[in-house]
Amino acid sequence: MDYECQCSGNNNGCSNAILFNILSQADIDEPAKSKLNYLPPKRCHCEMHRIVRLKTPTDTCWVASSVLVKTVYFMKSLPAFQQLPPKDQLVLLQSCWVPLFILGLAQEHVCFEVEDTTAPSMLQRILLNHQDSKGSDREQPTMAGVQKLKTCLKKFWNLDLSPKEYAYLKGTMIFNPDVPGLQAAPFINSLQQEAQNALGEVLLLLHPEDQRCFPHVLLASSSLKSITSDLITELFFRPIIGKAHLLDLLADMLFSRC
Repeated sequence: MDYECQCSGNNNGCSNAILFNILSQADIDEPAKSKLNYLPPKRCHCEMHRIVRLKTPTDTCWVASSVLVKTVYFMKSLPAFQQLPPKDQLVLLQSCWVPLFILGLAQEHVCFEVEDTTAPSMLQRILLNHQDSKGSDREQPTMAGVQKLKTCLKKFWNLDLSPKEYAYLKGTMIFNPDVPGLQAAPFINSLQQEAQNALGEVLLLLHPEDQRCFPHVLLASSSLKSITSDLITELFFRPIIGKAHLLDLLADMLFSRC
C-alpha cells in the first residue's frame, strides 16, 4: 500500500494556509509580467505527512538499541565477514544496517506507537535565521514513513520465519557485491550466492508444501528498500544519541574488540 499525499484534490488546504497568505502579500506590488509563469508552491497538510515521534521513547529506544547492537554483533560473528578487508566490512555495514535492523525488529516482534510532535514551521525557521539548519535538513519521521515501516514488519510477522531463516536472509543482504567501493566484490558475490542457496534450501525443508514461500520472502525483503536511514535514525536513535552521527557509532561497534 502506498501512502501518498491526499492534498492534491483539496482546493482549500494549500492555498488558504496562513503562511502562504502572509508571504503572498509580498508579491502584490510586483509587475504582472513577473508573475505570468509563477505558480504558488503547494504545501501538504494531509494527515499522513504529520511529523511524529515515539510515544514511549525511553522503553522503545532501549529496545531498538539492543536490536542494533545484536545486528552489528551478528555481522561481526560471521567468519566470512571477518575475512573481508576492514574497508569492505565498513562499506557493507553502512549499506545494509537499515534492512538488518528492521529484520531484527521483526524477529523480536518489537511493537511501538507514535504521537504527533510539534515541528518548527517555515515561518519560525525564517525568523530564527536557520539557527538550527543542520537539524532541520534531516528527514523527520512522518506518519507515512512509520506506516511503511509497520507494513514491512507485518509482512515478516505473517511469514513467521524461524531464526535460521532470518539468519540466511540477513546473509543475503549483508553480502551485496553491488555496493560501490568494494575491494573484494567477487568474493562477496560468491558469499551472497551461498546465502541465497542456503535460504532456498532451508525454506524448502521447513515449508515443503508451500512452493511460493521463497518468492514471498523475496517480495517482503524488497519492501525494506523503501525505509530510509533517516527515518530509522530520527525515530529510534536521535532521542538518545543527540547530535552524534549514528554511522560513526556503528563503525566504533564494528571494530571494537568487545
